[in-house]
Amino acid sequence: MSQNRLKQRLLATTAFIVLAVAGTGKACAALGGDVDSIVQDRIHTKAMLRTGTAVTPASANYSVHELLTPAGTAVREFVSAGGKVFAVTWSGPAMPDLRQLLGPYFADFSSTTAPRTGGHMHRSIERSDLVVRSTGRMRAFSGKAYVPSLIPTGVLINDLQ
Repeated sequence: MSQNRLKQRLLATTAFIVLAVAGTGKACAALGGDVDSIVQDRIHTKAMLRTGTAVTPASANYSVHELLTPAGTAVREFVSAGGKVFAVTWSGPAMPDLRQLLGPYFADFSSTTAPRTGGHMHRSIERSDLVVRSTGRMRAFSGKAYVPSLIPTGVLINDLQ
């Protein structure tokens, strides 16, 4: 094995151990949390992580981190240039762990009632400090949560999918 290849393996193993140890503690909240909370979310949900930047003119103000859970649900966390998660969206066959994704905002969200109509679930909260819209039925869940005061200038919340 070449010296270069050995260094790469050692670096990859070290990175894995650091992430594993970091994931054993209490996870930070994603929404409103720092960009570092995304690593915690990935470990908690056992998801694959893809990071990219948005392609709109306002994209210089944020990056997108997409988690794909083993159940096939896509969770996108939108991070401002300042490093704060200002919005989270999800869509897929299984509901993600909203306690993990909403963090300190989860208590407010869970206190709302979820009316069921014909097998569908809708839950919504709209306040000055938190907006969450969640809908779903078996194998088809989607939603969006954001903190209005954290949205970067020029970003239209309806453009976040």
